[in-house]
Amino acid sequence: MATSPTQLTLGVSLNDDATFDNFLISDANLQIVQSLRDPSPDSKIIYLWGPGSSGVTHLLQAMCHHYEGADRGAIYLPLSQKGEFAPEILSGTNNLSLVCLDDMEELAGDRMWEAALFTAFNAIMESNTKLLLGAHNVPLSMRVDLPDLNSRLQSALIFQLRSLDEIEKRRALQLRASKRGIELSDSVIDFIYQRCDRSMSGLIDVLLKLDHSSLTHKRKLTIPLIKTTMAW
Repeated sequence: MATSPTQLTLGVSLNDDATFDNFLISDANLQIVQSLRDPSPDSKIIYLWGPGSSGVTHLLQAMCHHYEGADRGAIYLPLSQKGEFAPEILSGTNNLSLVCLDDMEELAGDRMWEAALFTAFNAIMESNTKLLLGAHNVPLSMRVDLPDLNSRLQSALIFQLRSLDEIEKRRALQLRASKRGIELSDSVIDFIYQRCDRSMSGLIDVLLKLDHSSLTHKRKLTIPLIKTTMAW
């Protein structure tokens, strides 16, 4: 997997599976994905929010993969891991093509990180850099202490990512499986879906375990193999 030099220095690896091709685009989320892949001039700063397992992190990383060939590189920084970095990591990010900051709620109330983001935000506004922010809630609910930063966040183009319904989750699981060369019949999908965590992250975790088991045993993914692998 190719990553930009900046990404390598962070020690934050991108998920190889987090691509646009691997993301099931529901009707409710079609405009969002189109706006990310082909942004308009007024979408320099995008704030993407949605509940857990809705795909916010997936799309942020997909954007980084999308920009890997860009001349100035891209960076993905999950603020849930901000304890591993100094706020100064945001300095100079306006020299990149794309900056993706995930888990924005983790920044709220941290004065040093809020100040660093405000400074970076202003520098990015004067550059050709695109800033993509990911969170679980709207900016107003983040309780940011720095008023000017709060104002900047609310000025972003804000999108709400909708969770997939049950039918869409089944389709998403089949899509992920097909990208791994696995054919999942409707009966197998039903068997999995009725017995595991039905969040997308839970379904994908099961798929990864089953893929590994199928490769290890050199067997097709069948219900008997699933029962053995998952102890169901």
